[in-house]
This record gives sequence, structure tokens and C-alpha cells, in this order.
Amino acid sequence: MSERRQSLPPTSSLDAESITRQGAEFLELMTRLQAVAKRSQETASAKISGQDFSIVDYRSVVEAYMRALPAFLERPLETLELSQRFWVDWAKAWQDAWSGEGGKVGDKRFRDRRWNADPVTRGLRDSHLALERATEEFLSVLPQGTKDSLRVKFYTRQMLSALSPSNFLMLNPAARERLLETEGRSLLDGFRNLVEDLERGEGRLDINTNDASAFEVGKDLAVTPGKVVYENELMQLIHYEPMTKTQHKRPLLFVPPWINKYYIFDMRPDNSMVRYMLEQGHSVFLISWVNPTREHAAMSFEDYMKLGPLAALDAMEKATGEERFDILGFCIGGILVTATLALLAARGDKRIVTATTFATMVDFTNVGEVGVFIDRDRLAALRSHMAEHGYLENHHLQDMFSMIRENDLVWSFHVMNYLMGQKPPAFDLLFWNADSTRLPAAMLLWYLEKVYIENGLRQPGFLTLDGTPIDLGKIDVPFFVLATKEDHIAPWTSIYPTTQLLGGDVTFVLGGSGHIAGVINPPAERPKYGYWTRSDYPEKSEEWLEGAKQHSGSWWPEWAKWIASHSDDARVPAYRPGKGGLKVIEDAPGRYVRAK
Repeated sequence: MSERRQSLPPTSSLDAESITRQGAEFLELMTRLQAVAKRSQETASAKISGQDFSIVDYRSVVEAYMRALPAFLERPLETLELSQRFWVDWAKAWQDAWSGEGGKVGDKRFRDRRWNADPVTRGLRDSHLALERATEEFLSVLPQGTKDSLRVKFYTRQMLSALSPSNFLMLNPAARERLLETEGRSLLDGFRNLVEDLERGEGRLDINTNDASAFEVGKDLAVTPGKVVYENELMQLIHYEPMTKTQHKRPLLFVPPWINKYYIFDMRPDNSMVRYMLEQGHSVFLISWVNPTREHAAMSFEDYMKLGPLAALDAMEKATGEERFDILGFCIGGILVTATLALLAARGDKRIVTATTFATMVDFTNVGEVGVFIDRDRLAALRSHMAEHGYLENHHLQDMFSMIRENDLVWSFHVMNYLMGQKPPAFDLLFWNADSTRLPAAMLLWYLEKVYIENGLRQPGFLTLDGTPIDLGKIDVPFFVLATKEDHIAPWTSIYPTTQLLGGDVTFVLGGSGHIAGVINPPAERPKYGYWTRSDYPEKSEEWLEGAKQHSGSWWPEWAKWIASHSDDARVPAYRPGKGGLKVIEDAPGRYVRAK
């Protein structure tokens, strides 16, 4: 890889030396592109033909469009009317653009003022937006709630997003202006970014979304002082140094998702949830999952439960002498926490006093657009693919989640990296998002089939874990459930049914923003997102929201207050890592989180 470079300052004209230097750079990049192009073509061909696993099943996409066709043919008058309406709206967009009536729009793709500078750019923008609106209305004639309709709507949106004029150099006024200002340098820099992304993906376009050199785990991120006090083949357990002289008697266990690294809970000091809870006087333990290799292929969901939270609770008892605990889980970590609580309830185990989940679905009746990618056909293809590797590579899930928010997570970086010739800025959440992990075959196949496709968690006695049938209705501990309003991975309306499924007292809070930013939303002088609360829980999520009260600021204090409300006033001398029944293995953040 070439070193990070700075764009040349704009000059009045290119001299012969600059032209020669840029020409040499171009030839070097062409040589590198040729070297990786064959691999890129082979990768694309293998995915389209089905010889290699792809999250997109091209055959099912084509079949979905074919099965959707009769819905339009059976309603010819309505189809014709919608088509005519589109042409009228499209023509009006151009007419308004030339008459000067077009104004600024809220779409982030076109927020640059130059999109409103002249009739042509206004017309390109407004006609494309008219096309998107008309297409959405046109597709509304499809049957609601079917997998085919969902696929047609999803992939049609992908195509329209790709065709946005903002994605093309000569149609994007900001990119054109930068090309002229830099006298072509931005185009060369964009070409270099493209080649580097193809090289990093070994033929797969791995679009760079963050400055990989901006942060170092253990130096800039995951810096809260702590010690690894226990480890097994699936996880290390971190016990954090106290930040108060006394602490709540019950220790608190963090169970992160194992799709990414644990430090989503411990980013920088000013947005570290671990640090925040330490400051509130909690003794914090945290699981740091291993990044699976072929050796972990047979690790099951049960193994994650037994070697994860159950092993952690045993270790925490040895470290502190305490027998009762609080626990929280995020995303799939929250699913594991909920399943573990159901197992403990079935066995009469009362070790957990309160439980918390963030962005966690346990009812998969409506999974949103993620459902486009997951069905039994994909499960069979996935099983065949992982039979050779023993795990699913991390980039597949990254690609899936990015496609669900394609304009924010794909095309915005296409414009920045390739058209503008710039590098992504340093952003801790995107750095963490790119630091994803592999998933072991046995765990993933069972989870997708039993939990995701068959929706087994919400069915009493349907799932058996470690020989014990589980029932979420038997969980009677106080439960704090957080969802976020713009979550594209776990839609809040699909998290809300948790309030009806659990057997104990449930507190549901709806945060602002999305799956990550809505969770990592610390108290600040200038709060970013608010949250909603309501003390009763009608069956329908929409009805709950209508009567919910909106609050400004972070929901973290609400959660801390909720845990405190379920605690007695007893405080104990602070638990210190290595001072109890477990010895220190190494300093946090530990080896597991650094493994690639």
C-alpha cells in the first residue's frame, strides 16, 4: 500500500514537471489495477454464478421480479395512471428547475449549495428525486408483507440509489468544481483510493469508511484501566479498576455482540459506557470475545452461553465473593443474555437481579430489510460455504448492513473517496464498525435457523439449551429494554414486542438515532439525541409512541437511575481486580480484542 498522501495545492496551471509526475502516478496505478482486476473479475463471476457465497442471491432476485410482474398486469389502469403521474412529476421538476422555482431539499446527497446553483443541476437533482418518489408509489401495488415484494422494493431502491446524479463525476457539481480546482489531482487521488480499496479487498471492493491510522485499540480506544482476570477458548473477562472508593454490592456484567469487538462499550473516555457506569459506583466486568478461526468452527450458541455469560458469572463470584449480579447485552449479545435468563429461570437460578438489553430483538416476526438476505436457500448456501472455512468472513455482514443504508454507508463514501479524491475523516464509531469479526459455522447456522427463520425464542419450549427447554415468559427479573428509533438492523417496532413476552417487570425506552449512535449517546453539554418513555405498554408499538413522553439528552442517566431503583442502599469497599479469588492475567484490553 502506498503511504497516505496530501493533495497538491491548486496552482494557476500545470507545469511540465507536474504533468510528468501525475502521468507516472497514473501509469503506476494502472499497473496495480491490472494486477488486481483479474482477481476482481473472478470474484464477481463466482458470486453471480453461485460458485462462491454472496449475501445477494441473484437467482432469487430475478425470480422475485418475475413473480411481481403479474401484480402490475392484473391492474393495468392503475399501473398506467402511476406511469403517467411519474412523467408529469418528472417534467414538472425540470420546468421548475428552469423557472428558478426549485429550492433546497432535505436529502443529504444534495445538501451542497451547488446543487441549487443553476437550472441543469437543479433539474438533475429534482428529476431524480421525482423518479424515486414515483417508483416507490408504483411499487405500492405489490402485495404487502411478502418476501418477493420486499426484495423487489429493496433492489429497485438499490438501483435508483446507484443512478443518483450525485454518484457521477460530471453530474456532481461539487466533484466537478474540485476537479477544476485541483487541476485533475482529485481524479488521480480518487483513482488511487479505488485501487487501494480493491487491493485491500483482494479483488473485492472494500470501500474505505474510516481513517485506519487515526486510532489504536488500547491507546486511543478501550483505554479504561482494567485487568483480564479470566479467559477460556471463547472469551476473556475484564474486571475494571474502580473509580469510586465504594461500589454497589452487585457487580455488573457487560455482554457485547460478537459480530464486532467489545470496545463499543469503551470507546474514548468521553463516550465510554464502561467509564460512565464505573463513575456511578458500579463494579464492571466485561466479556471480550475471541475472533473465531477454523478451530472454533464447532462452537455453538450453547457454547457461547456456557463459556460466555455463565462462565463469567462463576468467575465474578470468585473475584468478588458476591452471588447476585446485574447483566446487560447489546444486539446479538442481548439475545444471548435473554436466552441465558430464560435458562436460569427454568432452573430456578436467581443469580441475576436486573437485566438490560440494547437494540435486541427476541421476536423475529418482522425483521425489516435484513429479511431480504436470509431464508432457507441462503442458509443452504451458507452451510456449503462454511463447510470449507469453518466460519463466515466478516465482510459479508458488513456488506449486508451497508446495503440497508446504502446512501449513508456506500454511496456517500463513493463520492468522498473516488469523486472528490479525499480520505474519510477520523470517526471512532466507524473505526469500530470496520473492526469486525468472523462468525463460527455451528453457532451461525443454528442461530439463523432456530432464532431468525423459525422465530424460536418467542415460542415457549421451542428451543432447548443445554438440555433445558426455555420460555421467555418465565423470566421474572426486572428488565430494561432499549430500542433506537432509526435502527436499520433491529427495527424498534420489532424490539417493542419484548414488553409482551417477558414475565417480569419491563421498562421500555426508545432512544433517538440508530443502532450504534443511539446506544452510544452519553450525557453531554450539547445533547445529540433525545429519548421517549411511557409507563404502560399497549400491544401495538405505534400506540405506545403516540402516548410516550419525549425527553432531551442522553438516556444513560435514566438507565442508571433504573438500576439504582432495584438496588438496596448497601455499598461495599470497591472491588479491585486481582484482589479476590482470581489472579490478573494481563492488562486490559487484552489479547483477544487485538486479534485480526
